[in-house]
Amino acid sequence: MIAMLDDPVIKTMLVAMTPIGELRAALPLALTHYKLSVPAAFAASVIGNMVPVVAIAYLLEPASRMLSSHSGVAKRFFEWLFHYTRKKHTRRFEALGSLALVTFVAIPLPMTGGWSGAVAAFVFGIRPRAAIPLIGLGVLIAGVVVTILTQGVVLGLG
Repeated sequence: MIAMLDDPVIKTMLVAMTPIGELRAALPLALTHYKLSVPAAFAASVIGNMVPVVAIAYLLEPASRMLSSHSGVAKRFFEWLFHYTRKKHTRRFEALGSLALVTFVAIPLPMTGGWSGAVAAFVFGIRPRAAIPLIGLGVLIAGVVVTILTQGVVLGLG
């Protein structure tokens, strides 16, 4: 079991599962440090990134309901979160529809990505069954962008 944690594919997946690492860190690490092939690095990063997304998408709503029903502080926090976020971003979200979630996840910048996309889907009331494929598409696009950027830097093109 311990030896399995030394596997570069497993390490890449674990980095991709973190909210800070996601694809932005996992793919360059896999391609430059672990020397994985592009297909192996891409697959490990995307799969690793999507594992917590699925969990977040399905667990965030029941967890928030449970916390809100047992804590006035939690209830006020979630009410504030929904009000603030919807007030600030509803116009853009309505204009772009599903494309808003895909685009938000696809841009490989801090505070975007699969984790943030799952939270955004929750806040905007997008059910997991609809949100997960949209987030997955965004993760795939981000993976292509990060791979191209990483390969460009490695090849001296960037």
